[in-house]
Amino acid sequence: MLELSHTTKTHDESRQGEALDMLPTGKSTGRKLYIESYGCQMNFSDSEIVASILMDKGFETTKDFKDADVVFINTCSIRENAEQRVRNRLKEFESAKAKNPGMVVGVLGCMAERLKAKFLEEEKLVDVVVGPDAYRDLPNLIEKVDEGGRAVNVLLSREETYADISPVRLNSNGISAFISIMRGCDNMCSFCVVPFTRGRERSRDVVSIVKEAQDLFNAGYKEVTLLGQNVDSYKYTPAVAEGEEAKPTVNFAQLLELVAQVSPELRIRFSTSHPKDITDEVLYTMAKYENICNYIHLPVQSGNSRVLELMNRTYDREWYINRVDAIRRIIPECGISTDVITGFCTETEEEHQETLSMMKYVKYDYAYMFAYSERPGTLAAKRYEDDIPEEVKKRRLTEVVDLQREHSLYRIEKFVGKVHKVLIEGTSKRSDKDFCGRNDQNTMVVFPVDERFKVGDYVNVLGESCTSATLIGKIVD
Repeated sequence: MLELSHTTKTHDESRQGEALDMLPTGKSTGRKLYIESYGCQMNFSDSEIVASILMDKGFETTKDFKDADVVFINTCSIRENAEQRVRNRLKEFESAKAKNPGMVVGVLGCMAERLKAKFLEEEKLVDVVVGPDAYRDLPNLIEKVDEGGRAVNVLLSREETYADISPVRLNSNGISAFISIMRGCDNMCSFCVVPFTRGRERSRDVVSIVKEAQDLFNAGYKEVTLLGQNVDSYKYTPAVAEGEEAKPTVNFAQLLELVAQVSPELRIRFSTSHPKDITDEVLYTMAKYENICNYIHLPVQSGNSRVLELMNRTYDREWYINRVDAIRRIIPECGISTDVITGFCTETEEEHQETLSMMKYVKYDYAYMFAYSERPGTLAAKRYEDDIPEEVKKRRLTEVVDLQREHSLYRIEKFVGKVHKVLIEGTSKRSDKDFCGRNDQNTMVVFPVDERFKVGDYVNVLGESCTSATLIGKIVD
């Protein structure tokens, strides 16, 4: 059993979130903050950090940008249409600002570095541009704008983890929360802009992570998701005072165990894993603790070794299959999801077929599937020609999507007739007469409301039927 022995100072279908109304944590300034987030879970987690920093300065949050004094959009640079989507939204904010000249509008996150000049100077759509490592500077930057200027800070850091900041839980159901365990990425995948927008990889203090999990559980939360660009490369070496003995480095498997030990009633998820780094030690830790969900997101991107090398994924087809086989051997009931890119530079029809054959081998529970789009500043944009015609990319993507739909149905049909432990997250989007929640494998489960239970309770649900995306059942004793 692991112990904590050192002290610490006191994570394309873009998603959109709005801040909830909350009281300030510091002396109120009467100013209201609105944050809208796009992209990955890490962006949503970052927005909670931003809210905490500004609420400590007396801001309140609002869910209507027209009522806000400060409006931020937390951006994502992964997909090609993200930039236009953000620009369109900024123009809506511009209209609101015309009626409220004192409003401060800013862009946060992954688009900040690449588009700072365009948004600030050329189009004058924003007053503030702030990168992911500069959120502590926001009060100062807002003050500069209040004084009549424009402000920018997109400097990347090798140390910043925001470990001492307790995130404000925006859009929370009070049941599930994200915990960022690391920032940045050292994997230079040729198609990906993240290393350039989020900087080098650094792991957060293990004590602060476990404390955040404990605090969330004490506050009534029942599920946490540990977030990182590559959680399996988490590695934290505690600092020691002069004269003290060095303390052992904590890896991801050990961190996972420490968080699982907070309480058997706190369910643990994590994202994202990298095929080159996920170890058997992680898998055995998952198998050891019932409250660590049997679900792994393991992006494959391509099923062909040559294409994987061009992508700089640092593993080949055989290695990926080895990791899948290990998951199936150690955690037989584990759900596996993935990411797939079709039409990467120079991909042949035969190589595309190898992606389909990989999908047939694994039979993923679900997948995020995209046609390749060149992102400015990436290694692929510098080295390779984006030479696959759009119609070919889209046709290959359709084949991938159609096959995945078959596999999703295949996997979910196996849940019918079995009893699943489900955490009630709320009522179904389609009917307030149904509860919804996810099973261990991250599959959405819908079942009739039972007055004996409430949101946040664990229930046993018998799967009775399904669609390709949802398991339908009833609560059983």
